[in-house]
Amino acid sequence: MPTISMFYGIIVSLYFVDNKQHHTPHIHVKYQEDEAVVSIPNGDLLEGQFPPNKMRLLLAWIEIHKDDLMADWDLAVHGQQPYKIEPLR
Repeated sequence: MPTISMFYGIIVSLYFVDNKQHHTPHIHVKYQEDEAVVSIPNGDLLEGQFPPNKMRLLLAWIEIHKDDLMADWDLAVHGQQPYKIEPLR
């Protein structure tokens, strides 16, 4: 599970070939004890829980990097190493 970005304590990862359970492009995120799966196209929470203030930061980051995230998703689904994405500053 490659980590593609980290900012404000949030760790963003993609799993290789991870399109079976959640059929939409998504990322896995962690913050302290919270873990969640978040849709890339619309920012919906697909699974888990995430602190509201960190979710707002994450959604802003997703919006800024949506094209990069979709490109990384395509790589990861095909078993290739995704690229790192700039953190939110």
